[in-house]
Amino acid sequence: MAADGKWTKEDINDLTGKVVIVTGANSGIGYETARALAGAGAETVLACRNLEKGRQAAEQIRMEDPPGTVRLMPLDLADLASACSFSELFKERYDRLDILINNAGVMALAERLETADGFEMQFGTNHLGHFALTGLLIERIKDTQGARVVNVSSVAEMIGRINFDDLNARKSYNRWSAYGQSKIANLLFTYELQRRFEASGLDAISAATHPGWTATNLQSHSAFLRACNPVIGQGSETGALPTLYAATAEVVEGGAYYGPGGFMQARGYPKRVESNIRSHDRDVAARLWDISERLTGVRFLSNFGNGRT
Repeated sequence: MAADGKWTKEDINDLTGKVVIVTGANSGIGYETARALAGAGAETVLACRNLEKGRQAAEQIRMEDPPGTVRLMPLDLADLASACSFSELFKERYDRLDILINNAGVMALAERLETADGFEMQFGTNHLGHFALTGLLIERIKDTQGARVVNVSSVAEMIGRINFDDLNARKSYNRWSAYGQSKIANLLFTYELQRRFEASGLDAISAATHPGWTATNLQSHSAFLRACNPVIGQGSETGALPTLYAATAEVVEGGAYYGPGGFMQARGYPKRVESNIRSHDRDVAARLWDISERLTGVRFLSNFGNGRT
């Protein structure tokens, strides 16, 4: 941590030899995260649904001539088959995974949409897609000393509740309730994953983060949010700092949550923050884990191998 508490990407240690995946790395926070990690020497995989935008992002990073390499790989988190294909290709190419950053997501969709597997789009993409991806890559995480899984949540977790009676919003859909559910699911997954790391004696960290109010294309669907961006929001480069901090800072602890340190956590330099009490309910977390395994067909085995039924 910088002496003045103002941690920036300049405080990232040398990541030469490290392998990193950033989902949704073609724009916004994901792009700035990937750019900073490649700049610190990591071999950085941009896991993107839109390959054209992904190619543009990769080329922009390469033009800065970072010490780390940049590789684009296709991943659509709204399609479990894509997550399987991505993980198989990654495991063919790499024997380690130092940092997995589950960043990609969709936000407050005006109408209810479904993933390729029939899940409500926000729950299916933001939570189930990343849950499955992590499970499919757990062998590489297990085999890498000091590996980290970083799940990007949102301040919307404060309104989040897991509706086990209607997880996929088939009975009733509200875009903010659905988004809040997906974001508290990110936290429940983070904390439960850390407990399972510890129970297995695995040298790995599961941490969560949120970017505060960061002006990105996630707000493109709302005129009100777009209008607030210049007043409240911060740029993507600053918004990426909590994620970078959770992914690289030596003082980061497993099962912790990091966000901006400014007023109401809307902006500022990263620090440890607290999530709402519902996110720490171990019974809910265990139940969500079991249901997520059943829905995705991805099993985290007791020895942290993995399989797809």
